[in-house]
Amino acid sequence: MKDIRESILKTDGDEKISGQAKYVADIRMANMQHAITKRSTIACGEIKNISYPELPEGYFIVDHRDVPGLNVVKIIFDDMPVFTEKAITYLHEPILLVVGPNKEKVKEIVNNIQIEYIEKEATFEWKNSAVQYHFDKGLGKSIFENADKIIEYDYETGYQEQAYIEPQGFIGYLEGKDKVTLIGSIQCPYYVKNAVIQVLNATEENVRVIQPSVGGAFGGKEEFPSLMACQLACAVKKVKKPIQLIYEREEDMLVTTKRHPARIRFSAALNKEREILGFKIYCAIDAGANIGLSGVVLSRALIAGTGAYTIDNLDCSGDVFITNTVPNGAFRGFGAPQMYFAVEMFMEHIALDLGIDSLAFRRKYLAKQNDLTSTSGTFRDPIIMNEMIEKGMEISDYKKKRIEYSKEKSTKGIGMSFFFHGCGFTGSGEATHIKAKVRLKKDKDNTVYILVAAVDMGQGIRTTLRKVVAQILEIPIDNVIFDFPDTDKVPDSGPTVASRTMMIVGGLIGRAAKEMKKRWTETEFIVEKIYEQPEYIKYNDETFRGDAYPAYSWGVNIVEVDVNPVTYQPKILNTWSVYDIGKSIDDRIVLGQADGGLTQGIAYGYLEVMNHVKGVIKQKNMTDYIIPTAMDTGNMETVIYENPYAFGPYGAKGVGELTLVGGAPAVVYAIEQAINKRIHKIPATPEYILEMMNDGKNRL
Repeated sequence: MKDIRESILKTDGDEKISGQAKYVADIRMANMQHAITKRSTIACGEIKNISYPELPEGYFIVDHRDVPGLNVVKIIFDDMPVFTEKAITYLHEPILLVVGPNKEKVKEIVNNIQIEYIEKEATFEWKNSAVQYHFDKGLGKSIFENADKIIEYDYETGYQEQAYIEPQGFIGYLEGKDKVTLIGSIQCPYYVKNAVIQVLNATEENVRVIQPSVGGAFGGKEEFPSLMACQLACAVKKVKKPIQLIYEREEDMLVTTKRHPARIRFSAALNKEREILGFKIYCAIDAGANIGLSGVVLSRALIAGTGAYTIDNLDCSGDVFITNTVPNGAFRGFGAPQMYFAVEMFMEHIALDLGIDSLAFRRKYLAKQNDLTSTSGTFRDPIIMNEMIEKGMEISDYKKKRIEYSKEKSTKGIGMSFFFHGCGFTGSGEATHIKAKVRLKKDKDNTVYILVAAVDMGQGIRTTLRKVVAQILEIPIDNVIFDFPDTDKVPDSGPTVASRTMMIVGGLIGRAAKEMKKRWTETEFIVEKIYEQPEYIKYNDETFRGDAYPAYSWGVNIVEVDVNPVTYQPKILNTWSVYDIGKSIDDRIVLGQADGGLTQGIAYGYLEVMNHVKGVIKQKNMTDYIIPTAMDTGNMETVIYENPYAFGPYGAKGVGELTLVGGAPAVVYAIEQAINKRIHKIPATPEYILEMMNDGKNRL
């Protein structure tokens, strides 16, 4: 087994020469077995009886009876069974695994297993609330009692599929008699490890998780891999041979978590001078069949409720609804993209109702340094949004085009969105729950090893973290090694999520490197650092009061479109972006993140369609689910501003999620202008636009 690990984790040799990366599906092991999941064919009900075909020698059934510990996946809210025992809560829910040496034979056995159900009426309406949140700021809803005018609108967002290039997959095997080792396409090695420990009722030493190359994730490999890993771990304990569990694309799209659909209502109280006194915000999200991470997604959505603006009085509430549909979960932005679409459109629609210039109106309420956040924390660092907006308008010729495209026969439009993203886990997450730990190890040959659980899933941290260490230590970057994480070798530095890797983990690595530099004359030693929240950061998770995040990254997106007057298909002509990410550690990597993130965000706004009919996902492959290509993005120009954050390495803040969250409102602003209609839901597809054009109402 040592040779397999070394071939996965190696950072030089063949991989360096050839440029080849080894993914889970590329790994071969002696006597490797194959596992396939048997899934429910109803959305709601109970299992009455299961009839099995005669199993050939060497083939196994693995189900809830083979779970030594708790039959539940450890996430945030633990309500997802590893294998369902009786209750069916969504279509394609996992019931059991079939394991054996021949994959075609395994498929045949799966197809020949007959399951009788007692089918019940499924719930697809949003009526079963499982989580409720509420918080106030200032005078809360009482500000509405004396309002001179109240404006209210509803907004709606749909599913979004992560569409990572590599489907979900694991290989599991035993080391010795009891130790289960799992190699998986994952974001969070310790999430997987801790989930498997609970399911196997194992000791920490008897579970090992290794991350190979990861072909994209975007949040889709945050919590879902823990389910697969738990299933596979139980199978490995029973079969006692190496087993591969890798999804084909169609299975992946049908059963893995999506971005939560959301329904959001905004109300604004205004005075006689047509100034905003306060907001009332209600946000509902569809969790699907399990809560999982949905409570955290809702909280981040609500915290983003004021967008990049300062609104003095707030009444914010929301619900997580349970339906008999595929569970929803983490996706780049984590609730913020839904809310930013709604709040940005609402600010535009208020201005339209008042008959005033929307850009001037929106800029009037932009957050400033020392303003109170939505949760009554403080924006302590400088906010340079006005400078960024001016730059965006300069490079895009925004004002001129906005006037030109307002002419009656124009089919073009240009829109600009403002937004921020809180960096790190919400509230006390970093300080209380994660307590990130990092290590730097110096060898006698002056090679330095970065020992963290952070995962490079395409965002480039195997380069950027090495650059931080090399620059601080003033040594060649080739002398800094960052292997793929292995929980036997690295401490728990937290999950690779929430725009925290560079700011939190990189900040710790930077501080460790500074200490190492002072001790450089020592031959071999290890420096360890544990995250400590800045003392001024205080947050109450129950009341949503205080500093929800230690720092914020900021952005401006501008999108120019041309909408075909016959087909109503929007075409992206150009995009311009300006970001404050503190400090760019590697410009090329940041620009890659910016281009990719904005592409995802724009596509969320106008292109990517996913829906279900009575629990059945209709877009189950990359032919049915349309994602953008380079031909769909137009020319892209990005400007990065430096605005260093004191606790980030060289002042760096988060970048990964920021670059997605403003795309949808920017493209929808542009489409609105091009069609002279108000848009209240996304994606703004040609079909939706046609409906609005035929309606004859709701003009700008």
